[in-house]
Amino acid sequence: MPPKLCRWGIMGSAVIAQKNWQAIVNSGNGIVTAVASREPSKAASFIEDRQRECPFSAAPAACTYDELLARDDVDAVYIPLPTGLRAPWVIKAAEAGKHVLCEKPCATSVAELREMLAACAANNVQFMDGVMFMHSQRMPAIRAALDDKSNIGDLRRISSHFSFRAPDDFLQNNIRMSSQLEPHGCLGDLGWYCIRFALWTMQYQMPLEVTAHMLSQQGRPDSPDAVPMELSAEIFFPGDVSFGFYCSFLVAQQQTVTLSGSQGYLHVPDFVLPFFGSDVGFEVVNHDFEIRGCQFNMATYPRRISVKEYSNNHPTSQETNLFRKFAELALGRQPDPAWGDVALRTQIVLDACLASARGGGRPVKLSS
Repeated sequence: MPPKLCRWGIMGSAVIAQKNWQAIVNSGNGIVTAVASREPSKAASFIEDRQRECPFSAAPAACTYDELLARDDVDAVYIPLPTGLRAPWVIKAAEAGKHVLCEKPCATSVAELREMLAACAANNVQFMDGVMFMHSQRMPAIRAALDDKSNIGDLRRISSHFSFRAPDDFLQNNIRMSSQLEPHGCLGDLGWYCIRFALWTMQYQMPLEVTAHMLSQQGRPDSPDAVPMELSAEIFFPGDVSFGFYCSFLVAQQQTVTLSGSQGYLHVPDFVLPFFGSDVGFEVVNHDFEIRGCQFNMATYPRRISVKEYSNNHPTSQETNLFRKFAELALGRQPDPAWGDVALRTQIVLDACLASARGGGRPVKLSS
């Protein structure tokens, strides 16, 4: 008997949906049965292009959003719609009994996300956000390295940087430059990942205080307000652990995390989108400083730890693992609320950062 497949509907034809189409193809337990767009002809074109590159045995149907949610052959929906348009469709999908995989940032506000999660809970459907690195086999390896105190000792500092240099067309036309569609700008698009990694590192313990600074902001010509283009934040966790991150649409591609402790540090140079190759890894580094008279000697002892995991939608890749894991939850009919809680905690910290930045860097207190 062939394995049961999670039947996916894709709501929207965003660029990221191209990548995730192939991840579903390679998941082994999923199939796309429908793609929706405001204009079904646009969905049909998307399907034709994807079928040419990574075909399913039968081409998915092209339809409108409402038609997709009414279909009996859709178990779960992937929603890459703009953040400003997402909440009503997440709620409609939940009310239609569809499991929901939602792009990030999940909502325009904590209150909005709570409504989305309540709808999913009331209808007994799974909710998860689309943070791919959470499903990489590198994460358990990092956790094991942190738990071994001989590596970095006691954690004291988390530092993260995620940026890319946006071209002129992006600045003029991209949805991430519209306060109506993506009001968090670079904070939502890039900072969400930085915050999530820090929360994961801290076992989802909430920070005590957030201070953020808006370094620059801008909007495309039709945007009612400017959105964050460049933002930095300083966040304080219980146990004297601090976390600083920087996100930007103005600085060349960089996606790093460094976890510093009393004996050394752990560095991940590609924590969001792994460098192309057949493994993913990180470095554990210990330095030794010694003074011998006039000689000041600094020695370094780096060790690379890696796991076999290909990039680019390979069957072992993090994005394929995400869709495989989600399908397991959807097919099991027993939603795991922990994924919604993780998204909510991320949104709470994100909103606090934006409030602080827009308040001139005033500290925002959070309850632990």
